[in-house]
Amino acid sequence: MEEKILVVDDEVSLQETLSYSLKKEGYEVEVAGDGNTGLELARTYKPDLIILDVMLPGIDGFEVCRILRQETNTPVLMLTARDDEIDRVVGLEVGADDYLPKPFSMRELIARVKALLRRVRLIREEVETGAQETGLPKAMTFGNLIIDTNRREVSLDGKVIPLKPKEYELLAFMGLHKGRVLTREFILEQVWGWGFVGDSRTVDVHIRWLREKIEAVPDKPQRIITVRGAGYRFEG
Repeated sequence: MEEKILVVDDEVSLQETLSYSLKKEGYEVEVAGDGNTGLELARTYKPDLIILDVMLPGIDGFEVCRILRQETNTPVLMLTARDDEIDRVVGLEVGADDYLPKPFSMRELIARVKALLRRVRLIREEVETGAQETGLPKAMTFGNLIIDTNRREVSLDGKVIPLKPKEYELLAFMGLHKGRVLTREFILEQVWGWGFVGDSRTVDVHIRWLREKIEAVPDKPQRIITVRGAGYRFEG
């Protein structure tokens, strides 16, 4: 089954170029030229990945990404008009998984698309394999916390909690390695991948966000434990 990609960009020439190149790689592609149409297509087309420009007519890419993060964990690759750190930081803060400044080479974009989709597949497969080996269903249950690997959802006390894609992938990865001390560098490599431009502080930030959502008292975590001088350990 072909993986589906939604391209949201108002430059018609870039739409056509991206659509042609992605289809040539074997992906199914839909395009939108403004933020509102992009949101509607994301809801109805249900893509496996979204390529989203920051500068869009109507609502901009940041707002589109923010809204999407309340509804879906679909990976988002943001395109920025310039290599501006503010754009990158804001994009990551609202839930983008990766960013690419314009102008860019099509080879790099395709590589990033493949890397994002591959990481999602690998984490899902690793979690499902681990579940099968431990006799668990395709969901990991830790008391009142459930990680549903089919839906890519996490629920606490029976209520689904909204997680950004990287928050979900990080939690699923840690859940799979319950009880094991994981270094920041190992987490960064396995969850973000070698091509990620950032440092281990990225892990700390996402851990803090996760604690705020799944810990009863975030300042006194019982699930995600800091191991001083080493990293983190998930106790479930």
